[in-house]
Amino acid sequence: MLVPTLTIGLLLTAAVAQPPIPPLTSVTLDYGTFNGLLNVSTGIIYFRGVPFADPPLGDLRFRAPVFPPSTHLGTVDASQYGPACIPTSAADAVPGSTSEDCLLGNVFMPIDTQQTSKLPVLVYFHGGGFETGSAITAPPEKLIQGAAKPFVFVTFQYRLGQFGFLAGKQVAEDGLLNAGLWDQRAALDWVQRYIHSFGGDPSQVTIWGQSTGAASVVYHLIAEGAEDKHLFHRAMADSPPIIFTPDNNHVFIQDLFEQFAGLAGCGGAADVMSCLRAASTQALAFGGSATHANLTSALFPFGPITDGTFLTERPVEAFKNGNFIRVPILFGSNTNEGSHWSAELPNPAANTSEPNATEDTVYNFLSGQWPDLTRATFNTATSNFYPESSFANFSLQGQQMYGEMRFICSALFVAGAIHDAGIDAFEYHWDNPILGSDHASELPIFYNLTEVFDPLDQQLAVAMRAYWTSFATDGVPTAEGAPVWETAGTNGSPRMLLHPGEIGMENVTNELTEHCAFWHSQTLITELAT
Repeated sequence: MLVPTLTIGLLLTAAVAQPPIPPLTSVTLDYGTFNGLLNVSTGIIYFRGVPFADPPLGDLRFRAPVFPPSTHLGTVDASQYGPACIPTSAADAVPGSTSEDCLLGNVFMPIDTQQTSKLPVLVYFHGGGFETGSAITAPPEKLIQGAAKPFVFVTFQYRLGQFGFLAGKQVAEDGLLNAGLWDQRAALDWVQRYIHSFGGDPSQVTIWGQSTGAASVVYHLIAEGAEDKHLFHRAMADSPPIIFTPDNNHVFIQDLFEQFAGLAGCGGAADVMSCLRAASTQALAFGGSATHANLTSALFPFGPITDGTFLTERPVEAFKNGNFIRVPILFGSNTNEGSHWSAELPNPAANTSEPNATEDTVYNFLSGQWPDLTRATFNTATSNFYPESSFANFSLQGQQMYGEMRFICSALFVAGAIHDAGIDAFEYHWDNPILGSDHASELPIFYNLTEVFDPLDQQLAVAMRAYWTSFATDGVPTAEGAPVWETAGTNGSPRMLLHPGEIGMENVTNELTEHCAFWHSQTLITELAT
């Protein structure tokens, strides 16, 4: 049947008259309008420095983040990054690029994203020992451009060191323990409430972190007794550490508080918390850095504790007891996770790089990170699993013990627990003689925008970006032309070997499995004495 010419003309006119859909460069939320930045050359829209909670200043210091922001912010230029949170290392002057007013998020999406796109969302928490680091170090370009499917990438700041993880009986009575973790929880609440306005789907959220960002992922998996509030649906962790997570009444925690309060100028105050809230930012920064300087054998003294609310159990306990949120995971670690850490310590008695180091030095190094490590436990470990004769020097012995205790075994352990619960778990092993195999050596693959890789590492980079982003978009890590990534079993094996020119599945050795079983049976990792 012929269609009348007039009808055809009207249809063509209607088609031509449709205006192009403008890019999503301005988003209005209930507390402000945020104007982002469109970059045609990268193909990305950037929203940076978006507040997700009230500034934690004055009376809000050491308290829960106020979410959503309680004040309407009007129209905000969100084209540039805001300040990072103040690191514990800040001493003589607070860096101008940092501030207490740092509870900010950054949202990045492909250039053609619309509010109706409902794209998967990948949320990244940076590392830095809970004492340093910034979301600014995780730019989105390589990830978004290297993904087979579009997604929204989000990064957040959270309070660090003495600002985010001050503990002790005074904080418990008039403040909030683990405030930095509650900042992250507020950020995830923000995603659930607002990410749809940026074209994201709140029912497809993956959380990801590296180092203590990865520890944060583990904590969110067990938070509040593992009550699933459906804030995320998959989880990734690069080098997740098992760190000293004592109860609030542990003598180490109270001593840390007393030192900090005194050095911040509030040691003799009748109401020490009111004094700390009235103190200058500089006084708190000095108090934190000076406290850290006094602890010459500890790498990161300020950090999460088992507070009975956010963390009701330590990670190993929780996963052993089945108290974790059931979501697919992608976890892994690097070959030389333990390298260089001891060399950073100013105490020569705990610095295994000193020429006169002994096995006592190794013990001092490890006990500086886990104050409840007994000499008996250490002696059992060295006799049965890490004999001196197996290492060229005490530095290498300490590196191997620390790397497995803190990072390698935790990644394997969580993967095994997730598998045993009937959920997909994917495990990896980064081993790279070119870029290095130390802690964080894999991060340039994702975030270094100027790095020019050799051909084998470029091939590895393309595969890894595809693996990680496809897990976030589809729940299974896949990469075109790369090996199929098999799920891990009870002990985290098999795992994907990520080696230049040699990508493929490998089995975890029986030796490593035995080492990890030993550490996860010890009280310093599970039930700490108080």
